[in-house]
Amino acid sequence: MLPQPDMLWPVAAILTGIILLVWGAGRFIDGAASIARNLRVPPMVIGLTIVSVGTSLPEMVVAAMAALDANRDLGIGNAIGSNIANIGLVLGVTALIMPLTVKSMTLRREMPVLFLVTVFAFMLMSDGELDFIDGVMLLVGLVLMLIWIARIALKDRHDPLVQEFTESIPDQMSMRQSVFWFIAGLLVLMASSRMVVWGAVEVAHALGVSDLVIGLTIVAIGTSLPELVASIVGVLKGEADLAIGNVIGSNMFNLLAVLAMPAMIYPGVFDPQALLRDFPIMLGFTIALFVLSFGLKLGKINRFDGILLVGGFAGYLYLLFLQA
Repeated sequence: MLPQPDMLWPVAAILTGIILLVWGAGRFIDGAASIARNLRVPPMVIGLTIVSVGTSLPEMVVAAMAALDANRDLGIGNAIGSNIANIGLVLGVTALIMPLTVKSMTLRREMPVLFLVTVFAFMLMSDGELDFIDGVMLLVGLVLMLIWIARIALKDRHDPLVQEFTESIPDQMSMRQSVFWFIAGLLVLMASSRMVVWGAVEVAHALGVSDLVIGLTIVAIGTSLPELVASIVGVLKGEADLAIGNVIGSNMFNLLAVLAMPAMIYPGVFDPQALLRDFPIMLGFTIALFVLSFGLKLGKINRFDGILLVGGFAGYLYLLFLQA
């Protein structure tokens, strides 16, 4: 069924905004990484900080803009929904294209940390609200995680994941070009995120569903596109660790950086369904990834597992449809 006339502009704003959001994030990361290179920051550190943060940048900006519009549920739904989409949709589709094998010791260290970060975020949200102190704690956790990743990179230079992140750093530009793309990407990010937030709120009101559900579905899937593209490209190049690493890194950043945006900008009580329905499902997907990576098949995620992940994600969307 085609969108109603009064929904055409909001839907167009969401689609256009997501395209520009992904493009702007790419230019912003290119500029930031090149500035860091010009300042002689080690490439390994750039790859495991700036480049790895890049795939969660759209979610962060959308959550911040939504919070500035006094809409915390959209940002919270975006963070949780993106994590579910990253595992169920992104890794599921990637495994369908080519089975994945986890070899990197860095990944094997990061997966337990992802689980701990998930539990930490749940504890902060368990009282039904995200306040300013929660936001500060999430950002402290983000800084500690970045320091930890950088230390691993400096100690284990030959780790496959470290090498692949280092190779993904864009070519160096002059400082003037770097600053130009850094600023241009930032401006596009701000403008496109406003488009996405406005369109999402309008669609939610037109359909009579909550901002949380729109954040969990349309916005979350749209802002997970960078992870999907990066993972498919990685697996086609035979870099399975990079494909899985993108998802693990993005999910940790979503819980620490993206959830911190509504907590610090517009703290308060959120939709209880985020805690009662969506967070447990996200935790379930995280446990499934943990089991697949460490457990029964020695770190192999095959096509059958991919079918299960994609099927689980489709079932989650159907549950949201029934409840909405």
